[in-house]
Amino acid sequence: MVNMNTSTRTHPVMNRLSSRFAILAGLPILATILAAFLAAFPAEASASHPGAEEFARKLADEDGLDIEYVRRAIGNAEFQQSIIDAITRPAESKPWHEYRKIFVRDTRIDGGVEFWRANRALIERVAAEFRVPAEVILAIVGVETNYGLNTGSYRVLDALVTLGFYYPKRGAFFSRELAQYFHLSREESLPLEEIKGSYAGAMGLGQFIPSSYRAYAVDFDQSGSRDLWRSLPDALGSVANYLKVHGWNDQLPTVLPVAAVPEDLDETFKPKPQHTLGELQAMGIEFDPAGLARETPATLVELEGTQGPEYWIGLNNFYVITRYNRSPLYAMAVTQLADELVARARRELALAD
Repeated sequence: MVNMNTSTRTHPVMNRLSSRFAILAGLPILATILAAFLAAFPAEASASHPGAEEFARKLADEDGLDIEYVRRAIGNAEFQQSIIDAITRPAESKPWHEYRKIFVRDTRIDGGVEFWRANRALIERVAAEFRVPAEVILAIVGVETNYGLNTGSYRVLDALVTLGFYYPKRGAFFSRELAQYFHLSREESLPLEEIKGSYAGAMGLGQFIPSSYRAYAVDFDQSGSRDLWRSLPDALGSVANYLKVHGWNDQLPTVLPVAAVPEDLDETFKPKPQHTLGELQAMGIEFDPAGLARETPATLVELEGTQGPEYWIGLNNFYVITRYNRSPLYAMAVTQLADELVARARRELALAD
């Protein structure tokens, strides 16, 4: 494991090596050895993570944060190999028939109905305020954190530093989120080095990354702060607000079942609708439009079922869920968990249609 010692003093081993090899520095081979040893013991705390000093200077120059505060905080962050391991094998890499079993199961449904029962007045108030179905809000919280039972065990600072400085594939993205986290900590008085979340730095019941927290979280309980851990009104209201801002339409379903797809259909469909229901029907895709206008934007969703491809018509609300998590598997899991929640809740809580 990489040594993350953040002391600013010169390392004692480096001192001994410097004096011992000083008289031999003129010899090329020994000079090379000396340079290698010296490089192994960085003298500045800001060099404890690759790119940390550049990041600190940019945050200070462009955003006005105290550079020593940024240096110290990043220096106290720890590289976590388990975070790299987790992000390289996400649940969304599984086939749909395996992914579904994780979230659309009796324990998750039972837990959701119990959570609904315990917080029914609040949940229905949030749903009415943002015009997003209660079961969809619940399903997202259910998929993300099992209704708050698992909001993450990694320090957010460790997660964002690890991914921002040691994961080149998405390093730029997570470096931006790290910068957002510094601002968020200041704005919401969050203890920067203590907050815990997911391996990707997502926080609270709804698992908001820092930029989403800043942009879409709401103070639904009007306490003066946005607390996505201890305030259920803020946590649930923020999930609903996220969906509303991204275009949720309470007059539309999320998906429609598909009866048949032509064998010669040769087109790649994206989660964001690029066609209309009428155009999909003209391609030979068979489905019941459920009384919706032919001009309704729609896409074809293909998932890997146990018996082969499984097809659905995805409407704009399906795309909105993918704005929360871009995986179609995630959006379908939320959709089907929501359906199961409302079906069982109608029996157990006597909800009206």
